[in-house]
Amino acid sequence: MINISIDCDPKFISPNHDIVKQTASLVFKKNQILDGNVSFIFGSDNLVSELKKQFFQKDQWTDVIAFRLNEYDEKDVEGEIYISLPRAKENAVSYQEVFEKEVVRLIIHGSLHLLGFNDESDNEKKVMTKMENNFINQISWQTLFEI
Repeated sequence: MINISIDCDPKFISPNHDIVKQTASLVFKKNQILDGNVSFIFGSDNLVSELKKQFFQKDQWTDVIAFRLNEYDEKDVEGEIYISLPRAKENAVSYQEVFEKEVVRLIIHGSLHLLGFNDESDNEKKVMTKMENNFINQISWQTLFEI
């Protein structure tokens, strides 16, 4: 079983935990991952950018960072995914996308990173975007932030 925990900075509206879990579980199950522990942390630009600085030596805003806490060749997944809600909101405006859909894309994107998928090259980006779109079409993301 994949255990998914969710934390959100109280300054922000927390996403619907069921939708977050359904989204991540779909990604993991479709990739034959049945066991693990994954934490989603939704927070500020500063939180995510400080992690980017500390662990990737890059001083830049970013929307999502994923940390695999065990080896990629292990069958289970242990990891943490940090998502900047303000960055997601700004990206949604830039890409003329619905905010909820953008956050679901980041949940999927971070989950794919935990599975070892990369987006360094143009080809890798195309592969990840295609997978993201496929998963988005299978998720009812529209109520991600409804209370």
